[in-house]
Amino acid sequence: MSERRRGKLIAVAAGLLFAAPLAVLVLQAFADSWRAPAILPQVLGWRGFEVAFGSGDAGEALANSILVALAVTAISLAVGWPAARVLGRRRLPRNGLVFLLIAVPLLMPPYLAGFGLTEWFIRLGIDSTLLGLILAHVTFALPYAILILLSGFGRELESLEEMASTAGASPGRRLRWVTVPTMRPTLAAAGLLSFLVSFSQYGSSLAVGAGRPTLPIVMLPFVQTDSQVAAALALVFLAPCVIALFVSARLQRSPL
Repeated sequence: MSERRRGKLIAVAAGLLFAAPLAVLVLQAFADSWRAPAILPQVLGWRGFEVAFGSGDAGEALANSILVALAVTAISLAVGWPAARVLGRRRLPRNGLVFLLIAVPLLMPPYLAGFGLTEWFIRLGIDSTLLGLILAHVTFALPYAILILLSGFGRELESLEEMASTAGASPGRRLRWVTVPTMRPTLAAAGLLSFLVSFSQYGSSLAVGAGRPTLPIVMLPFVQTDSQVAAALALVFLAPCVIALFVSARLQRSPL
């Protein structure tokens, strides 16, 4: 067996391994009746989605989650870009301390960090608001964005920018023709991770935005009370994540 064919078989096997739980999730979401010891559901239907969206909470939570995640992604990239560029060029005398400060939110449980933020947000009057949710999620997404973007600001990019500068390119043209195209895969990866970190936040969302439901908050209670509704919400949860993954992959491959 050739090495190429062996690689394809391994890839297919890995894909099936990851797809197996998803197949069970799909069956569970549409299983209006699935009694043991039956291998397949006896009755298929839409009860899970009807219950999930019947009260309106799931629809509002989905909209909130997508809106917050998109805003968090934009802010994380906008703030993370200059921060990663400075750290990548080693302009700060104590990068180790800076890295530690950036990573502090990742070293504690999200609910604990969210509880600490709530104290400040109450004083600022932004608790249980979309703005409060966005700022809380940025606390966790920004460190990931900076660390990923940091990998793109290396000596190779500096050399390319110096060559463009020597050729007479202005700062704006260097950014458009050299820096952004070179950083495009890194930007796409940082944006994807920022979106996923925000979209899946539970602890900080519960602590800071109790009055603004997000999809993880709405979904979690059903895990113990109604597995069909939980599976239906899990499929809804997966849809924006898959779209974000597809967009990220296209941005990495397609020219600007």
